Amino acid sequence: MAEKIKKKSKSGQPSEAMQLNRIKPVTNFFFNLLFTILALACLLPIVFIFIISITDENVIRTQGYQFYVTAKTASTKAYEYLWTQRQTILGAMWVSVKVTAIGTVLGVILTTLMGYVLSRKEYRLRGFYTMLIFIPMIFGGGLAASYVVNTQILHLGNTLAILILPLAVSSFNVVIARTFFQSTIPDSVIESAKLDGASQWSIFFKIVLPISKPVLATIALFLAFGYWNDWYQSMLYIKDQDLQSLQAMLNSMQKNLEYLTKNPTAGMTSSDMIRMMPQESVRMAIAFVVAVPIACVYPFFQKYFISGLTVGAVKG
Repeated sequence: MAEKIKKKSKSGQPSEAMQLNRIKPVTNFFFNLLFTILALACLLPIVFIFIISITDENVIRTQGYQFYVTAKTASTKAYEYLWTQRQTILGAMWVSVKVTAIGTVLGVILTTLMGYVLSRKEYRLRGFYTMLIFIPMIFGGGLAASYVVNTQILHLGNTLAILILPLAVSSFNVVIARTFFQSTIPDSVIESAKLDGASQWSIFFKIVLPISKPVLATIALFLAFGYWNDWYQSMLYIKDQDLQSLQAMLNSMQKNLEYLTKNPTAGMTSSDMIRMMPQESVRMAIAFVVAVPIACVYPFFQKYFISGLTVGAVKG
C-alpha cells in the first residue's frame, strides 16, 4: 500500500492520504467566509471607534453614532484636545509602558521557572506545589484579604510595584509552562546536560529556554495584554495621579469627564474646559490610542502563540 502511494506521488497524482485530507471547494469556501466574518467582527469595532473619534461633537449629539464620516462631519478636535493634554496623557501612557514591559519580563521569568521545576519528575515536592498552584484557579482569597495583605502587610499601596507584582504570576500560565516543558523537553536532553556537569541554572537558561519560544511568546502575550488593559489595580491602590496608568485614566474619564480638568491651562476655568471639550469623541480617541498599540503587537507573536496554546494536544 505504501509503495502504491509513493508511486502515485511520484507520478504526479495525489496520494490516497492527500485525497482523504483534501477539503471540498464548497467547504473551503464556507470556511473562508466564516473566518472573514470573524476577522471583520474583530476589526470593525476598532474602525468604528476611530470614525467616532474624528466625528464632530455636534453631529454626534444630534445624529448619534454613525459608521461613516464626510468632510462636513469630520473633526480633529478630539485629537487636538488630547494634544493640549499631552503631558497628562503621555505621563499615563509612560506608566502603562513601564508596567507592561517590566511586568511581562518579570512574569515570564517567574512563570517559566515555576513551570520548569514542576515539570521535573525527580522533584520531591512536585505534587504538593502543583496542588498549591492549582487551588487559586478554583478559589480566591477575596478582595478584602488581598487589599489588607498588599497595603497593610506588604505596604505596596500607591507604588509602581502594586501595578506589577499581583499580576506577574497566574496559575493558568504556570500550568501552560509546566505542560509545555513536560511534553516538549526530552528527559534525555536534561540528563545529558547533567552528565556534562551543567548546573540546573545552566540547563534552564542555556538549553531549555532557547527551545521554548512558543511558550515564552504565549505567556508574554497573555501578560502584556493583562498589564496593558489593567485599570483595576490603579483604581484600588493608586492615589497619586503620576502613577495612574492610561487605562485607569480612561476609566476615570468614562465615569467623570472632569478628570482631564484637574490640570487646567492658564486663563481657563474648569467649566470653560468642560464646555469646550468634545466629550464623546475624546472618549473614543483615548480608547483608540489604548487599543492600537497592543493590537499591533499580536501579529508578531501569532505563530508562537498558536503553538503555545496547542501544547499537550494529541498529535497525529
